[in-house]
Amino acid sequence: MANVKQDSSSNGGGMFSGLVIIACVVVGWIIWNFIMGSGSNFEGGVNTGHPLPGNYLAMVYKGGPIVPVLMGLLLMVIVFSFERYMVISKAAGKGNLDQFMKRIQGNIATGNIDAALEDCDNQKGSVANAIKAALVKYQDVKREGLDSETAAETIHKEIEEATSLEMPMLEKHMTILSTLVSLGTLAGLLGTVTGMIKAFGALATAGTPDQALLANGISEALINTATGISTSALAIIAYNFFTSKIDTLTYSIDEAGSAIVNSYRRFRGSVKN
Repeated sequence: MANVKQDSSSNGGGMFSGLVIIACVVVGWIIWNFIMGSGSNFEGGVNTGHPLPGNYLAMVYKGGPIVPVLMGLLLMVIVFSFERYMVISKAAGKGNLDQFMKRIQGNIATGNIDAALEDCDNQKGSVANAIKAALVKYQDVKREGLDSETAAETIHKEIEEATSLEMPMLEKHMTILSTLVSLGTLAGLLGTVTGMIKAFGALATAGTPDQALLANGISEALINTATGISTSALAIIAYNFFTSKIDTLTYSIDEAGSAIVNSYRRFRGSVKN
């Protein structure tokens, strides 16, 4: 049943990702064609004319057909960043994570496991669920009277199993963000190359170079470069931010697991004495 549920969730997540990617590209094309390419942004009222002075929408539109692709990539970064933020915030739980960890460690240190379990129920989220599983296992090994090393191994195994169930969802779509870092740069570079091809094509014409065509080619190259770099920069910031958040959550679980094991060892030591 667990495998069926996991496969179903994976298929659903893949469908969601695919729909988001397609929707972002379509929205990017709509923005480029109908908003940036609106005739009101250009001289003469048509998008084949020159951009009105200071009209940046028209300037970006002149970046050429690579612009809607770059717009789609930028929208993907924004959408998946919001999605990751919501998921990771939910995993951290309702209350402040640092305060929750302080309460958990304090209750574990004093042997008040029931209070620690209650804190987990109130906090909710992936971190609290993993810690709760370790606390329940702590009570089990305590009743069974296992020696310290066996109990430590049992508790750590329980934490690993709980983490493997709770945490993978946090890393979902992180691969997409990391891929967008490269795709933004490459798409911007492609737009730069096509723009420079047009610029050099204008220089290669017989007689006096077409200054307008030359300017348009250089403008297209620079606009695509700027848009691609901006997309990649935002994706890098988002990826590193969420990676740091995930590492913090994982560390919190490991820290609580170590505190639980140490508490059991103190308990065994007091029984022997």
